[in-house]
Amino acid sequence: MEYEIKHFGKFKFVEEGEGEPLVLLHGLFGALSNFRDLVDHFKLTHKVIIPMLPLYDLTILDTTVSGLAKHVQKFIEAKELRQVHLLGNSLGGHIGLVYTLKHPEVVKTITLTGSSGLFENGMGETYPKRGDYEYVRKKTELTFYDPKMASQELVDEVFAITNNRLKALKIISLAKSAIRHNLGEELQDVKAPTCLIWGKNDTITPPMVAEEFHKLLPNSELHWIDKCGHAPMMEVPTEFNKILDEFLAKHKS
Repeated sequence: MEYEIKHFGKFKFVEEGEGEPLVLLHGLFGALSNFRDLVDHFKLTHKVIIPMLPLYDLTILDTTVSGLAKHVQKFIEAKELRQVHLLGNSLGGHIGLVYTLKHPEVVKTITLTGSSGLFENGMGETYPKRGDYEYVRKKTELTFYDPKMASQELVDEVFAITNNRLKALKIISLAKSAIRHNLGEELQDVKAPTCLIWGKNDTITPPMVAEEFHKLLPNSELHWIDKCGHAPMMEVPTEFNKILDEFLAKHKS
């Protein structure tokens, strides 16, 4: 199903359902389709909101993890959201943590899946030469345990981004910012209940990253999903939704 993209001032977002707000933060190559199963499931119990992060619309100076966390802050303020359940995949998890550290009073729970913030393998040392479709296809396949999950539509989408010079520069800027902005020493200050849902076969943020998050986040629980890569909510949505359901049920008002 296609979701209606809503506009509120300068913000673009998807909003489905009613209930406590569940705000989903996407990663660098995060299309709305990544969250389709999650939205369909949780819109029955929550107000599910996906703000469209301005990955390519900020100035190069603001194209950072902190710059995007500020955008999330302004969005949450504009929408007057309170007691927010935040969920972030990949870069989205990193942005969610930076936001939570600055605004702990707003965040009720945080769920991280394949989150950056401690360590990640990005595009590697060799950023693709523009026009190298095969390279982009192989890199996109690495996101998943099952390479067939990298549909032609998804590969085309990533290829179009990396083939646009300005977008490619912004992606590199964000990837470098994510590596520089290591949260290791700050995570002890995140007091919100935290659910870590990790693919056992994630090669981008490998299992040891999840273990380190679990060790450093004082109020965290860690759940593994087998035969699963960097985007569990896409690759094994039923299992992902079940874990998240049980976690959110424990922290319902």
